[in-house]
Amino acid sequence: MLYPRIIPCLLVHNKGLVKTTKFKDPKYVGDPINAVKIFNEKEVDELIVVDIDASREGKEPDYKMIENLAAECRMPFCYGGGIKTLGQAQRIFSLGVEKIAISSVAIENPKIISEMAERVGNQSVVVVLDVKKKTLSSKYELYIHNGTKSTGIDPIQFAIEMQKLGAGEIVINSIDHDGVMKGYDMNLINKIREVISIPITVMGGAGTLEDIGGVIQQHGIIGVAAGSLFVFKGKYRAVLISYPTANEKAALLQQHFL
Repeated sequence: MLYPRIIPCLLVHNKGLVKTTKFKDPKYVGDPINAVKIFNEKEVDELIVVDIDASREGKEPDYKMIENLAAECRMPFCYGGGIKTLGQAQRIFSLGVEKIAISSVAIENPKIISEMAERVGNQSVVVVLDVKKKTLSSKYELYIHNGTKSTGIDPIQFAIEMQKLGAGEIVINSIDHDGVMKGYDMNLINKIREVISIPITVMGGAGTLEDIGGVIQQHGIIGVAAGSLFVFKGKYRAVLISYPTANEKAALLQQHFL
């Protein structure tokens, strides 16, 4: 039986692990390798690591860092940041990564999604939608380059296009909810879930396990990712790597899924 996935998302900035709020003000929270070691012990379902400098600054992926992370990971590992070519993607897969997360290049060169899906398998190609609500409007639009550049593109229609091109998964990342820890943008999730059938992972806003449970209750088999929830503790946001215990996870699924 397939189950929902609960996924820590780690952001790398200047080779350190950081957490942002609304894609701004990165706060240093530690060393990425140490975080991976802790998440190994906690037996997480999957891990997403995004180099937030690479695409914005036009850098190549940091292959040495990726290799070190992949060697340490004992869970499925999705990497994003700076991937623009099929060759880069293939090199990253050769280092032991299971999935690649594509954002800016999916907008700049959509056909590359089909090329990558054909060569490495669509289950390994993840398209990340960094989404922000328009000012004084209920509509959404896509942003790229770590939320610094508006595209004017409707993320709902874009998700449909990405599915047609062969993407195996869509990650919905709410810029407005990032790091705020007051819950996911359920309206955005619902709108995209209604129009595509491929797997979805959602990010941006988790403050409690009940926030995760609410998404699972409404959407069942889905990926639910979080950053702040798994690296901060308490109202003063002290740094503490955490993840639900086996008993906590079983109780969450029993209440909201099974």
